[in-house]
Amino acid sequence: MKHIIRAVEAHDWPKIKQLRLDALRDPAAPIAFHDSYEPAVARPDEFWQERAAAAAEGVAARQFVAETPDGSWLGTVSVLVERAGTATLFGEVPEQAQTHLVGVFVRSEARGSGVAKDLFAAALDWSWSLAEPRIERVRLFVHEANGRAEAMYRRTGFEPTGHTLPAPGDETAREIELAVRRG
Repeated sequence: MKHIIRAVEAHDWPKIKQLRLDALRDPAAPIAFHDSYEPAVARPDEFWQERAAAAAEGVAARQFVAETPDGSWLGTVSVLVERAGTATLFGEVPEQAQTHLVGVFVRSEARGSGVAKDLFAAALDWSWSLAEPRIERVRLFVHEANGRAEAMYRRTGFEPTGHTLPAPGDETAREIELAVRRG
């Protein structure tokens, strides 16, 4: 499937919103995202505009999309910068600077076409290119019941770290951390 990978720009906010809403309608959404369609669709446009502006700025976060020649979006990944000694999204305090991949989504018609691999390559390249902070590892979490996603993450070089967290909304399920280290 012909596509390019690019970082989002602030003016992309309507497409960012639509892709997120589409992702939240995907059958895997309940175990793939810590969000659901109803609250997301109710968020005001300002929320999506601020999210797009922050991702476009590329300081604390960066969002990449796979875009077709006609401008359609096939998938996305967001990268959050986690600084050493500063609490993360999950309240952990990492000892080293790292990035955290979140919001991974590829439309069903693009799965298996290389879109996810290309999105991950862009996310890793951006992570390793940061001068401040110098990133030592890139991580993500996957629900223990999301075997298809875990297999794709492993194909892109991510390995389980042994660290797990309770899955949001289901204390009996686990989120598994996978990571890749610099070099």
